[in-house]
Amino acid sequence: MQAVKNGVRKGGASVRNAALYIADRIIENAPRVPVRELATLRAQFPGLGPDQLADKLIAGAANATSTVGASVGAAAMLPVPPAIPAELAAEITAVAAIELKLIAELHEVYGQRPPGTLKDRSLAYLTAWTEERGVDLTKPTTLNAALGGQVKRELRQQITKRTVRNLPMLMPFMVGAAVGAVMNRRDTRKLAEKVRADLRRRAVPWHQLPASAHPARPLPGGVPAALEPSDPSGPGR
Repeated sequence: MQAVKNGVRKGGASVRNAALYIADRIIENAPRVPVRELATLRAQFPGLGPDQLADKLIAGAANATSTVGASVGAAAMLPVPPAIPAELAAEITAVAAIELKLIAELHEVYGQRPPGTLKDRSLAYLTAWTEERGVDLTKPTTLNAALGGQVKRELRQQITKRTVRNLPMLMPFMVGAAVGAVMNRRDTRKLAEKVRADLRRRAVPWHQLPASAHPARPLPGGVPAALEPSDPSGPGR
């Protein structure tokens, strides 16, 4: 443990440079993250209400980041970790993409899609991800700040700080597959619940949304709510 700490201290500049690189990749990739619109989500999960649908999205994202954490944690525990910096960079960017997709789709579910172009919305979702909150459409000044070009520098700093904070926890011999999976699942759920709490307070009922938010018919493979296992403890039930 002391050797790891000494290595991190001596290589601090390298860690920060790696974090800056990862931050730039996350910002660059954000517009490419595939986001399902509300109509598509409702067609894929027919019969579910907003909170039930949000539960499905959160559970799926938590499972996905858990899988990523398990694979990287297992690699970190090998006697000679294979290209661990590359593994860490891949893990962080993959988790960021999964959580960005989740945040964007939660905004869809609660009728809170930010205005603007795809790039504008991506910056808004990045801000929501780094600050762990929903985009407030009722505050134009806040929204304009989130969509402005100057926010890229601030986002870069926030993502870098988050990345540097996470790197020591993922160093070789500090976590294994099980711990990596649990950490990612916990953190993704915690983030999602914070964002959902914000969005739920400002939610727009589906019947008040434009016609484009309503699916014409369930998609093939969609599972009716009646066939889903119930969770009496979940919100909205």
